[in-house]
Amino acid sequence: MITNRQLFLLNTAQTSNFPRLLEVDFAQGIYIHDTKGKKYMDLVSGFAVSNIGHRHARVVQAIKDQVDRYLHITVYGEYIQAPQIKFAEKICSVLPGKLNSVYFVNSGTEATEGAMKLAKCYTNRGEIIAFNNSYHGSTQGALSVMGNEYYKQKYRPLLPGIRFINFNQSKELELITEKTAAVIMETIQGEAGIRVPDIAYMQALRKRCDETGTLLILDEIQTGFGRTGKLFGFENFNIIPDILLLAKGMGGGMPIGAFISDKRIMDVLKDNPILGHITTFGGHPVSCAAGLATLKVILQENLINSVEEKENLFRKHLQNRHIKEIRGKGLMLSIQLDTFEHVENISKRCVENGVIIDWFLHCDTALRLAPPLIITDTEIIEACKVISEAIDYVFDEAAA
Repeated sequence: MITNRQLFLLNTAQTSNFPRLLEVDFAQGIYIHDTKGKKYMDLVSGFAVSNIGHRHARVVQAIKDQVDRYLHITVYGEYIQAPQIKFAEKICSVLPGKLNSVYFVNSGTEATEGAMKLAKCYTNRGEIIAFNNSYHGSTQGALSVMGNEYYKQKYRPLLPGIRFINFNQSKELELITEKTAAVIMETIQGEAGIRVPDIAYMQALRKRCDETGTLLILDEIQTGFGRTGKLFGFENFNIIPDILLLAKGMGGGMPIGAFISDKRIMDVLKDNPILGHITTFGGHPVSCAAGLATLKVILQENLINSVEEKENLFRKHLQNRHIKEIRGKGLMLSIQLDTFEHVENISKRCVENGVIIDWFLHCDTALRLAPPLIITDTEIIEACKVISEAIDYVFDEAAA
């Protein structure tokens, strides 16, 4: 009899030659359980998706309630659907006043695509400035603003008019001019190995965009919904973007994303041309119902209040001589080591011992930590013991 593993490798498109091949039975809270009865502490959260853990009861109930009413009805923006309305209203209520119009899509990549179109249409400019080592998705437009040539070279030609600058380099802000439609940046760089910008730099960037009439697009696809210790990452820097990108932790495990702006900006998508941005499944009612429940959980259960303390606990219990640096903000951390071989072997060792960690697209010498916000102090200490043991084991093996 053919196994699920064999079918996975046979009929499912692969994205690497070394998939993890963990066969999932069910997931609950911060744990994933395999078909052999073993459980794993998920310190990646499906790559910053499961901020409130897997299958939170309130999210599951919201999904069930909506499924009993209706699923997809028509393309986005035509019919009045309560899940979209209620979720948009709730999001806008916790954002600054000028971020008051939500366009729901299916993913972070689609949010990037929509925001780039919006910026060009509103400003009548063609240039977009992005950052080296950035990541905003993998479709053609999003790939055009990715700051790593290795992942782009096979897909050229990409979008013209894209320029790249370096994170935290104030002098390069002069390259933002009256020809620039938008600057797109991750509020904290994720796939670069968690790089946190200086507050002064972020405020200088905001000022330069204001001076040149350039829209500032902040990609909060990983940093949103409490991960940094604030509901949204830009709150750490006392600035407000012109366009905000959200996804990942937004839907409690359901696929959803959004780009958000001021209504006077968003309204340019209504004409010249009409239907300036279209999505069939964006704002799916089940995903919006799950998203609203997720946001309510984060706010009502005060999950953000303990994020900084949990970050400090990770830092305290990851005192290992082989760790060069721990970077990050809140529960968005990277453990800097020295080689990809060490990172890969440590990651495998951790999984063998029931802890899931991973690495970064643009920084393969660091381990990724992005646990659900609901992780307890006891679980953090337990996880740190497994990680430290794995680091010592792999380095000792390499030295033997």
